[in-house]
Amino acid sequence: MVRRKSILLLAGVVLLTAAGALYLTRPERVASVPDRTPDLANGEAVFWTGGCASCHAAPGASGDDKRIMAGGLALKTPFGTFNVPNISSSAEHGIGGWTTEEFLTAMVEGTSPDGRHYYPAFPYTSYRHMSGDDLVDLKGFLDTLPASDNTVAGHDLAFPYAFRPALGFWKLLYLDAARPTPPQSADDLVKRGAYLVTGAGHCAECHTPRDALGGLDMTRWLAGGPDPEGGDGMIPDITQSSDGIADWSATDIAYYLESGFTPDYDSVGGSMTSVQENWARAPAADREAVAAYLKTLTPGQ
Repeated sequence: MVRRKSILLLAGVVLLTAAGALYLTRPERVASVPDRTPDLANGEAVFWTGGCASCHAAPGASGDDKRIMAGGLALKTPFGTFNVPNISSSAEHGIGGWTTEEFLTAMVEGTSPDGRHYYPAFPYTSYRHMSGDDLVDLKGFLDTLPASDNTVAGHDLAFPYAFRPALGFWKLLYLDAARPTPPQSADDLVKRGAYLVTGAGHCAECHTPRDALGGLDMTRWLAGGPDPEGGDGMIPDITQSSDGIADWSATDIAYYLESGFTPDYDSVGGSMTSVQENWARAPAADREAVAAYLKTLTPGQ
């Protein structure tokens, strides 16, 4: 009888501990939303610097079809396959019915409108470093784009990765990880570049290596590493190391983002092709800012 009571007591403690842990790691929502009318011109600029079309346009889309955020791309990773959702202006199949608060909550906290954790294949860990004004403008611009009725399948993940509540613990480890920032003495162009690379451009999501749990290794910021989709290729180092782009000038970097051509007349390839096509539509000043920031990065920064 005593043993039975001890087992029941232990089970109760375990259940209470688990319940407490889940409560402490519950999905969060943003506290407030900027009170502003969306600036659609700025929203379009954020759309291109943010690379929305790279993942959310239908696979193989080109031209104006890259403005239709129908989803459907399958991202194959060591954790399983993530199917990129429809984020078009469709109220039924996309995010047209989302409020601005729900959109900011997804982008900043990685929480869905129905209160679930999003997987970090959606790079909210970077997008949370964007300003509230830019996020409001982006939502306003997305609402002007064509609606799509494409229905995307759910993610195909094995246990334990399919247990979504565990993402709360992942967020405790990585969501608020500090990102390198330029010194206060940096000029406005470099600071703008750091903002774009760290936030909307989410460059670290591919160019920074990850640990076993999928978190970014901040000691190797933008130093390249294995393809996060689990392929055999390597994502290049884009710091000023001998293995990176030390011999590229800021003009070379900005021109590469605009044209897709490297200083030695090679051309962009692989998944970077779509990224470069987005940056070609971004404001020239933003390409110059990114270039200025990347020229400040020493290895291991």
